[in-house]
Amino acid sequence: MNSSAENRGTAQHEEQTSTDQLNNRIFFRLFQLGNTLQRQSVKELGVTTVQWAVIGALSQKHRPEGMAFGDLAEYLVVSRQNLDGVIKRLERGGIVERATDPNDRRARLVRLTPAGHRLWPDLRDKIFAFYKQAAAGFSFDERASLVHFLGKLQAQLLTVEIGYKPPSLSEDGDPKPD
Repeated sequence: MNSSAENRGTAQHEEQTSTDQLNNRIFFRLFQLGNTLQRQSVKELGVTTVQWAVIGALSQKHRPEGMAFGDLAEYLVVSRQNLDGVIKRLERGGIVERATDPNDRRARLVRLTPAGHRLWPDLRDKIFAFYKQAAAGFSFDERASLVHFLGKLQAQLLTVEIGYKPPSLSEDGDPKPD
């Protein structure tokens, strides 16, 4: 290999390494951001981000009858198992209830209770104050750009297909032999 080709190969390798490191930083920051949001939400508002998202989704005026459990999980982009635990906690707190869907007696809807409806306006105001403080260092245009780029990243995530088959995990989290 000649010197010019070696230099191109080295430069491409360095660029790929830099890109890999930058991508890692982006996704690790998103991971940290999600965890920080969760921690601050519980500390400042007394609810988890999923709890507030459930209450907010169910409070929408075009959903007075509630939402089907599966639709709610899909809308919030959470697993059915995680959502079930959140719904159970909110049920114990008297904020939501499960009811039979009048259009399909086999299906269950999740809806706010009267207490949940009373809670939401105050909680929503506190969430908006939380958002305002958290985003105070960003201009309107920066916020709009951030929404755009996060949406673009989310859409791109949905196209990822690397063909990797992860190992099965045991209940204690250790890989199991296949």
